[in-house]
Amino acid sequence: MRLVVLYGSQTGTAQDLAEQIWRESKSYDFAGPVLPIDKFPIEQLIKETLIIFVVATTGNGDEPDNMKKTWKFLLRKSLPTESLQGLTFALLGLGDSSYVKFNFAAKKLNKRLLQLGAKALIPIGLCDDQHDHGPSAVSLPWITNLWMELEKLHFLKRKQINDPICKWQLKILENPAEINLVNAEILRWSNEEESQIFTLTTNLRTTSEDHFQDVRLLSFTYSKDVNWQPGDVLQLRPCNSDANVSAFFELIKEHNINFNANTIIELNTIYEDMPLPEIYAQPISVGMLAKYVWDLTAKPRPRAFELLALNCEDELEKEKLAEFTTAEGLDSVISYINRPRRTILEVLQDFRHATSKLTLPILCELFGTIQTRSFSIASIPEEKKLDILVAIVEYKTILSTPRLGLCSNWLKALAVDSKIVGTIKSGTMSLPKNKHTPILMVGPGTGIAPFRSVIQSRLIALKEYSTLDPKLVVFFGCRNKSKDFHFSTEFENWLTRMVKVFVAFSRDQEEKVYVQHLIKQQKSYLKELILNEEAIILVAGSSNNMPKAVKEAFTFVLDENSEYIEQMIKNRRYQEETWS
Repeated sequence: MRLVVLYGSQTGTAQDLAEQIWRESKSYDFAGPVLPIDKFPIEQLIKETLIIFVVATTGNGDEPDNMKKTWKFLLRKSLPTESLQGLTFALLGLGDSSYVKFNFAAKKLNKRLLQLGAKALIPIGLCDDQHDHGPSAVSLPWITNLWMELEKLHFLKRKQINDPICKWQLKILENPAEINLVNAEILRWSNEEESQIFTLTTNLRTTSEDHFQDVRLLSFTYSKDVNWQPGDVLQLRPCNSDANVSAFFELIKEHNINFNANTIIELNTIYEDMPLPEIYAQPISVGMLAKYVWDLTAKPRPRAFELLALNCEDELEKEKLAEFTTAEGLDSVISYINRPRRTILEVLQDFRHATSKLTLPILCELFGTIQTRSFSIASIPEEKKLDILVAIVEYKTILSTPRLGLCSNWLKALAVDSKIVGTIKSGTMSLPKNKHTPILMVGPGTGIAPFRSVIQSRLIALKEYSTLDPKLVVFFGCRNKSKDFHFSTEFENWLTRMVKVFVAFSRDQEEKVYVQHLIKQQKSYLKELILNEEAIILVAGSSNNMPKAVKEAFTFVLDENSEYIEQMIKNRRYQEETWS
């Protein structure tokens, strides 16, 4: 029988789950591809009878980049309501309940498939990153239920497969001097048409040296003409630190595994329905993989434990690794991986018997790929420079080595004149076309970054009207005026240009003051702007408690009229760009 598995994935988690479902389908003798949704021919949809979708939600309830084209097609009003009446589907969503539009992309797709006549095999599964057990709390029982329903529907019986279905066939190439290797720049950014070279001109710490967090303002120049709008983002793909790359090869050398950094490999897919990633389209050295492709600092995925156990001859290690892949072992995963934030590289160092049996094909599947990171652009094109504001991620757990964010620490270490590859993408914010529509901005901490661009852009647009009210209101919050007041000189300048500025320094007095308190204090002023001048509200910053508190504050401003707030959200007059 044919079963198609399609995924919309932004960071790789949805792809991992889709490939897990695809592997398990082989034990029922299903045939069919596992692909990004946009890689599957749209015209083929009406011919399929069984599709499993795994869809993540990104941004402000948006669909991932690799399903946007298909989603746009499915929204066509001209599609008949019986277009997909021959299709049975199951849909697993990945989301984070700290965001307002929790699992929004999966919910929208589920609704649209039903509208087009498709039938749901089982109820939609909605994974939540905030759950103690992470996505596995929902995905594991959902996948079990999926196979139970398919067994009943098609009278299937699962067969035992001893081979855990590794995806790749690998060949080590001789005479590397004669081989046309993949270009290192392509490894940093695969789409050459979109990519741009940026040269670092400033790497400035904006917080005081005695502040607990290092925040950096990085400025870049660029060679090609580029343009962006306020709210757009710079996407970067970092690379591993030299220290982690060295630690990886020391581990390989210690276990006498038969390759090194100079080993050149050519990878091919074993299964026609499992396409080869673009990163492996040309021969590549293991040194390049360890530096630019494999994420050595990521949390290990469930598949990693399965692969580590594959050839392990130590019974205790093999048993523990197997436990980590089951629903019963989720608490153990929390204790060993999630709470201390243990990396895949550290897991290899812990499970030494399993590591000693690793092979290059297994390693190519064991490691996840380094994903791109997005940073709000904090400048305007008229300045001929691109600025980003980056909080450096570094914290302690029970492990002796501090946890370091891969991308932020890569950026921190960049020297002036360093050249990096990135691309500019549209952000989730949309601004009013009318330059006189009031904009209410709430950006505590590094959330202020996109609003620096918004403010600069409107002030430039109205520069010939020096006495005209730009209708800009900004709420900013930080701990201390002397320690983490980002863009303090800009704030002073904005005040002289009639921008309304309200700043909360939460630790500079005995009673803590946050942006939501300042919003409530300005009730009558803000209510007038929202109700009578149709102001829009933009919120940016941490997704923890701030967005909810700010929304409650604006509900208070509108006399607890939560329905009006919800209508603003629907009409995109209230927008959030938050991150965890």
